[in-house]
Amino acid sequence: MKTLNKESLLDIIEYEKIRHDYRKEIIDYKINRRIALGPNVTMVFENEKTLSFQIQEIMRAERLVHDEQIQEEIQVYNSIMPPSGGLSATLFIEITDEKKIKSVLNDFIGLTNSDNLYFEIGDEKVFARFEEGREKEDKISSVHYVQFYLNQNQKDRLADLSQTVNIVIDYKNYVHSVSVKDEMRQSLVNDL
Repeated sequence: MKTLNKESLLDIIEYEKIRHDYRKEIIDYKINRRIALGPNVTMVFENEKTLSFQIQEIMRAERLVHDEQIQEEIQVYNSIMPPSGGLSATLFIEITDEKKIKSVLNDFIGLTNSDNLYFEIGDEKVFARFEEGREKEDKISSVHYVQFYLNQNQKDRLADLSQTVNIVIDYKNYVHSVSVKDEMRQSLVNDL
C-alpha cells in the first residue's frame, strides 16, 4: 500500500504560492471521482493526490508548521489511503434541510453493519468495508470512510469498459444503483 509522507508536502508558505492553480486542478480531478447515490449519499474516491490536497488545506487552515503536527495528520490520512489492490472512498450523508438532519441521519443508522453498499461488477458484488467507530446504536456520523478489496478478475472487469459496473446502495428504503461512467472507471483503475 502506498503511504503519504511529509517529503511530498509543501510548507504552508510554498503551498500558498501555488494554491489557486493546485486547488482548481484537484477540483477538476475529483469530477471523475465523485458519484451521487440518490439524493442523500455521495461518494468521493480517495487516493494519494486527493488526500495530499486535504492535508495541505489543513496545514494552511490550522497554520501547521511543526513536524509532529504534520505527521499526526499524515497518519490519520494514511489510514484512509486505498489498500493494496483496492479502492478507498469518503461517503457523505448529505442533508440540506436543517430541520431534517436528525431524522434523515437516523434513517441511516445500521448502514455500516451489513452489506448495504457495493460495486456490482458484472455478476459479482464487491462489498464496502466501513471504518469502525462512526456509528452507534442511536446515532450515525454524516461522514464515513469505506474500502473495497478487488480480486484480479474484478480489477480486470473494472478496467474492461465493455463490462457493466454499478455502485449500489441498498439499505431499508434507500435503494439506488448508479452506473459508473467510463471516465471514473479509468481514474479508479489507476488507483489499483
